[in-house]
Amino acid sequence: MTNHAQQPRVIIRTRGLTKDLPLGKTVVHALRGVDMDIYSGEIVGIVGPSGSGKSTLLGLIGGLDKPSRGSIEIDGVDISRMGEDRLTEIRNEKIGFIFQFFNLIPTLTALENVALPIQFARKARFSPDKRARELLQLLGLKDRMHHRPSELSGGQQQRVAIARALANNPPLLLADEPTGNLDRESGAMVLAALEDIRRETGTTIVIVTHDLDLAKHADRVLTLVDGKMVDATALSTSEQQRIAAL
Repeated sequence: MTNHAQQPRVIIRTRGLTKDLPLGKTVVHALRGVDMDIYSGEIVGIVGPSGSGKSTLLGLIGGLDKPSRGSIEIDGVDISRMGEDRLTEIRNEKIGFIFQFFNLIPTLTALENVALPIQFARKARFSPDKRARELLQLLGLKDRMHHRPSELSGGQQQRVAIARALANNPPLLLADEPTGNLDRESGAMVLAALEDIRRETGTTIVIVTHDLDLAKHADRVLTLVDGKMVDATALSTSEQQRIAAL
């Protein structure tokens, strides 16, 4: 009898993913037939020059926009042509978002900001207060739970934003330039927090970043150039230098 190693679950799969954006009388081909598999429990970095389609790709994966052509599967479910009501459920249940700007509600404490998504979830699986406390403690903010955003450093605010993204225990975390608004020390703390989250929860994390040092901490790095996924090792020296100079 032959033993087969268990294959990791594909949590993101795109095939022929294309996004065309009208610009006056012309069309910008933001994504050009992207094929990609990302597996459960990975940290994956997506890098590329400005305008290469990184944020467009992340928005499509997160169900914030629809492709012109091609397909996107999230945890085995095709979201490419899904209706908005069902898509909202998928986003609430399966996807957490982290952005460059923290978007915390300034009048709420860290604890209240993190608890908010649970209170609005259609199928709340947690006690909002208990879940928020657990996440803030996991992210090293036990002593900052009752502080408002203005009383927190940039790195602390981003960790609150990470906790909020994890509030409903999504299997997938999408981060768009999560350290882009932070100094290097605070950025390193956020990166460490993401690694802790993956280790503790098995969450799949996809990071779009200009920071190649951050990307080096990922399990894999995918490179987008002119809307296409490319093999970075096959790029010309000048193209590699252009990406490295971001």
